[in-house]
Amino acid sequence: MNPSWHLRTARLAMSPVAGADLADLQALKADPRVFAIMLGGVRTPARTADELAEDIAFWAARGYGMWSVRDGSSDAFAGVTGFMQRPDGRGVALRFAFWPEAQGRGLAREAAGAALRFGHERAGLERIVAVARESNFASRTVLGGIGMVEADGFVQGGHAMVLYESVRNGDPSR
Repeated sequence: MNPSWHLRTARLAMSPVAGADLADLQALKADPRVFAIMLGGVRTPARTADELAEDIAFWAARGYGMWSVRDGSSDAFAGVTGFMQRPDGRGVALRFAFWPEAQGRGLAREAAGAALRFGHERAGLERIVAVARESNFASRTVLGGIGMVEADGFVQGGHAMVLYESVRNGDPSR
């Protein structure tokens, strides 16, 4: 694994997801408080294991992907952030999900902001999107707080969704 893929922020250590993260990922993705509103919903342990294998292969193929996010001093697992190719063709999407106990402290904003910078500056992604339910003000606040802008809206599974985007060098007309 490329050491340049590991990120540190003021409070967090971010590493590409790996086999050692499986138990933490299975717990996080099985928790409806966290994953009930995520694309694909709550996951079974088997589905999470399949997704982890897909995420590891994604990193190997593209040089970017999902990070495991841990407390920088205690190494406690807080959540995940990173990139996936949206299955609906809208582009490479920034995602994040954190334990409820880790929410409300700015950790998602810190991790997602680091991921967004990595995506543009190191992975060379021109355009990165993110999707949130219109009613999910916490996620929408994070996305706006890291500089992503509302670009579109659509309905998915009966829910109004907001598409955010970030364009490298901040020029959405490119």
